[in-house]
Amino acid sequence: MNEDQLKGKWKQLKGSLKESFGKFTNDDLDEIDGKREKLVGKIQEKYGDTREEAERKIDAL
Repeated sequence: MNEDQLKGKWKQLKGSLKESFGKFTNDDLDEIDGKREKLVGKIQEKYGDTREEAERKIDAL
């Protein structure tokens, strides 16, 4: 999923992200605001994943 797709579907994806990434808070999702780089960083921060692992998780959504 590229940045444009992520931004366009952000409101729909927020619920899925909370289910997939239970450690995310509403504040985290508001901070990410559909930006792929911020989402990658937040996954790395919360779950200790490498960048590649975080990218794979996003692509799997």
